[in-house]
Amino acid sequence: MEHKYLFIVGGVMSGVGKGTSSAALGLTIKAKGYSVTAIKIDPYVNVDAGTMNPVEHGEVFVTVDGDETDQDIGTYERYLDVDITRMNYMTTGRVYQSVIERERNLEYGGKCVEVVPDVPEEVIRRIKAAAAQAEADVTLIEVGGTVGEYQNILFLEAARMMYAENPDAVQFCLVSYLPVPPSIGEMKTKPTQYAVRTLNSAGIQPDFVIGRSTIPMDGPRKKKIARFCSVPEEHIIGAADVKSIYDIPDMFEEQGFADSVLKGFDLEAKKNDLSEWKSFTEKVKGATETVKIGVAGKYFSTGSFTLSDAYISVLEAIKHAAADQGVKADIEWLNSEEYEKDPEKLKELESFDGLLIPGGFGSRGIEGKIKIIEVCREKNIPYFGICYGMQCAVIEYARNILGHKDAHTTEIDEGTSHPVVDVMEEQKIKLAKDEYGGTMRLGSYDCDLMEGTQSHKWYKEDKISERHRHRYEFNNEYREELVGKGLVVAGVNPKQDLVEIVELKDHPFFVGVQFHPEFQSRPLSPHPLFCGFINAAKNK
Repeated sequence: MEHKYLFIVGGVMSGVGKGTSSAALGLTIKAKGYSVTAIKIDPYVNVDAGTMNPVEHGEVFVTVDGDETDQDIGTYERYLDVDITRMNYMTTGRVYQSVIERERNLEYGGKCVEVVPDVPEEVIRRIKAAAAQAEADVTLIEVGGTVGEYQNILFLEAARMMYAENPDAVQFCLVSYLPVPPSIGEMKTKPTQYAVRTLNSAGIQPDFVIGRSTIPMDGPRKKKIARFCSVPEEHIIGAADVKSIYDIPDMFEEQGFADSVLKGFDLEAKKNDLSEWKSFTEKVKGATETVKIGVAGKYFSTGSFTLSDAYISVLEAIKHAAADQGVKADIEWLNSEEYEKDPEKLKELESFDGLLIPGGFGSRGIEGKIKIIEVCREKNIPYFGICYGMQCAVIEYARNILGHKDAHTTEIDEGTSHPVVDVMEEQKIKLAKDEYGGTMRLGSYDCDLMEGTQSHKWYKEDKISERHRHRYEFNNEYREELVGKGLVVAGVNPKQDLVEIVELKDHPFFVGVQFHPEFQSRPLSPHPLFCGFINAAKNK
């Protein structure tokens, strides 16, 4: 079958929900019997997301093949239940880098290389290559930012060129925002009308408009958008706020969104099976018992606002596991710096059913995190440490059980006399050369599990593969001493003998992992370790 392409662009404001809308639509198309893949375009000069500020840009999601990508790639994986590779992610920097490299290699045959059409043609080449690699019937391409921004005009030009080449294989969808100003009390469509006209100025007419809003869009608003934007009324899709983002596929399905997209491609549904997805959403809605989970990270605050996008995969993995264990997760953000300033606050940690410390970098709040871990260890509170959270657990154990009071990671204290966490050998050369972008230990690596451990119990496997993103590791010079004092090394990378998992015996759940298990959690297949963590929290 000829590849089909649907471009999803944003209007009015950023953060309107293009990624989730794309993923939810992709799920409903897949349920109708077609293979689907999704591509994210980030209009940043950064080559990848690894060097972007997580507070400004959100989580850095790592693919199986080690690419540092936008968080929307994770959203696609969770909804479509497929592994997505680096081929499906591009940035302005990555595209220009390819064009310049090709020019340097004389791949343009000596002709003058221009921004237009050569840059859009490189974008098109990447889109088609990703569709071919995934063997997708339908490819969804999300263009970051909003229409009207200079940053994404070249990507819109690529979309226009693809449509001009084959109009039967390309469609466009605008995800826009419909505000309801409190002083007016009426949903306003004018911003969306302007967004459509701005898109028109790039030579693109949307086939669909998704109207994001706090309340459901009514008939008069749909009629107005249809009339002034030249979009069929049945192609105006209401997308009001919902309690769970996992309800969006049902909302789209009720409006026949996927069927309309397929019809636009001259296709018909081969089947319609969302039964597994509905079973998951019913579990989410049916849970009555609640577990209180504290997450102590450092990338939450931006001015007066608290943002959770920096840890979106962790939060969703908690929700997946909670549904699997028949409970709801009440997640509370913890500022670890507060426990450094006021040790009395540590007493409040005993009210939590489980505590989790996710990945991160830098010294801010690390002493507070170590204090949190000490409380979890001593008070038998279920604890899950991910990457930096695992390294902090090793530091805490070395300080308080081995008695090495200055034990630390050399990331923070290069002069520590007990570097229980140290930079990886192959990373030392890269850091010496100031090679930072895309140079960490990235992607999937194997791990052998020890029988009789919590990890082995929940994985139910002897060998696993998980995704990584780090430069520092458990220092094997302290391994014998730590194990001799009761720390359990539950998982090891067989090729490099790197410690991947540490645990405590005789504890409800105390597990630290060097990898990022959240990247492989899916609604229909929650991650085993998150399930173990939530199970222990439920039992507490």
